[in-house]
Amino acid sequence: MSSITKIIRVVLGVILLIIGLIGGLIPIFQGWIFGLPGLMLLGSVFPSVKKMTNKLIKKAKKSLRR
Repeated sequence: MSSITKIIRVVLGVILLIIGLIGGLIPIFQGWIFGLPGLMLLGSVFPSVKKMTNKLIKKAKKSLRR
């Protein structure tokens, strides 16, 4: 992956994550719709974010089974 692609993914991921956080504060706006793709984009560049996202996915799946 080229450095320009990484920069674009990081910038777009941060923008989506910020929109998702703002959306979490506004009751009529679904923030998770933007937050999850933002985390996925950041996870494709930063392994620590990907690891954290995978843990959250496993935890969510486990709680849905109950």
